[in-house]
Amino acid sequence: MLGIKRLGLLAALVLVGIAPAAAARAAVQPSQQDTQYVQAIHQVNLFEITAGELAQEKGQNEQVKNLGEMFKTDHTQLDESVQDIAGQLGVELPDEPTADQQDVIDRLNNASGEEFDRLWVTSQLAGHVQAIQATQTEISQGSEQTVVQLAQTALPTLQAHYDELVRLAEQLGIPVPQATGTGTPSPGGTPGPGTETPAPGGTTESPAPGGTETPAPGES
Repeated sequence: MLGIKRLGLLAALVLVGIAPAAAARAAVQPSQQDTQYVQAIHQVNLFEITAGELAQEKGQNEQVKNLGEMFKTDHTQLDESVQDIAGQLGVELPDEPTADQQDVIDRLNNASGEEFDRLWVTSQLAGHVQAIQATQTEISQGSEQTVVQLAQTALPTLQAHYDELVRLAEQLGIPVPQATGTGTPSPGGTPGPGTETPAPGGTTESPAPGGTETPAPGES
């Protein structure tokens, strides 16, 4: 009888120890900002992997091919971290492109030669501008440390891609889109009124007002 009582006491103590831990795990819910960023950067990665493959297959300019290969590699690696964090936080990730991204992919598939190169560079510039802005917003406003660290890791890669794209755009005479406003787009979201920056993977056909080129966030 004494042994049974001791076992019962031990079981109760174990349950007391487990319950707070389980409650703590259940209480960890990422904020809307963190959730939207994880979902948005995942869709950026999906688009960049596809666009990178197209650049390698269809690019006429050798630098377009090289950047396509680099972007595919970098965004594949980045997305491995995104998927790990999404799994830890219970964030459901989209598995297909946004409507804007699919439109760009369709246009890239239908283009060739110089037209493809220019469209690819234009869409990449626009997508990276917004991805950088969304990432900066997560760094400053995110509350889940693992997601903030993800953004801090992603930012230098996105910035390096943008810098390479600006150099190539200047060589090809392609306008660089103006970076206006900040914010984390919800997957498939579109920019607010009065902004020139499209959703990740979108395109901007017109140059910045006055024909000037605006450097990436963080550049002077």
